[in-house]
Amino acid sequence: MEDAAVYLYEGDRALVFTTDFFTPLVDGPSDFGRIAAANSFSDIYAMGGKPLLALNLMSFPTRKHRTDEMIEILRGGAEKAAEAGCLVAGGHTIDDNEPKYGMAVIGEVNPEKIIRKDGGRPGDALFLTKPLGTGILATAYKADRLSPDEYRPAIEAMTGLNNKASEAAVIAGLRGGTDITGFGLTGHLLEMCNAASIGAEIYFSKFPFFDGVAAFAEAGIIPGGSRANADIVKPRADIDKALPEYAFLMASDAQTSGGLLLAVPVDKRETFERCLAASGQDSWEIGSLVEGPVSITLKP
Repeated sequence: MEDAAVYLYEGDRALVFTTDFFTPLVDGPSDFGRIAAANSFSDIYAMGGKPLLALNLMSFPTRKHRTDEMIEILRGGAEKAAEAGCLVAGGHTIDDNEPKYGMAVIGEVNPEKIIRKDGGRPGDALFLTKPLGTGILATAYKADRLSPDEYRPAIEAMTGLNNKASEAAVIAGLRGGTDITGFGLTGHLLEMCNAASIGAEIYFSKFPFFDGVAAFAEAGIIPGGSRANADIVKPRADIDKALPEYAFLMASDAQTSGGLLLAVPVDKRETFERCLAASGQDSWEIGSLVEGPVSITLKP
């Protein structure tokens, strides 16, 4: 299954549809709104599209008269939509004791330039465009093991749009990729491998992690979703014995509004890297796609 549904309505134009929403993982209502909106747009960017129109989806304890917090969440989402050039055209709210927020989004993509999970080929380099570890840091923060200042770099990354990485990928003519969210790096990479019937080799030492992630993982501060991801992927994984036991859990950490994972052919690499540099977008080469069978090899 692709990151979003695509509907062809003209020869060189197609609509892209997606939706996502979740419970807060930060204390600030505005930050929550910004993260949820950026995350909702991510599937559009992952397929090489641009968001056009969005509807708010919200559950909130409105009967407890906490409307100031609700307004701040919506304001954060609206700010991020404005940055994306996406119109927010209303939405729907229900009364619920546990807040939830996200968006349903419609975007547009050229059907000849769609980035798909099955678009990677053996020999393509794998590039990641945001650091990893937001799930582990969120768990540490909720357990009062991480200060607000220490958590701030992850929050800023989660609020960041994937538009620059997507635009670079489209200009360079990339065809394989996805975004890294709840299934973690290993889970989403395995989806790409499954779709294209190929394997992947990735290097733990090349992964970008936020400060503190390794120490928390070693201490066992790992969310249940990340452990579930690791359990699902392990039967298709070859993990180097030189790596610590928690390394695969770090590689499988469930992300919120993570970066793009892109397959870059040799002949498109120069253009892709030039476009990334021109836009100021960070990236890390973490491995490559290889001939099958469908599996992930994690090396030191």
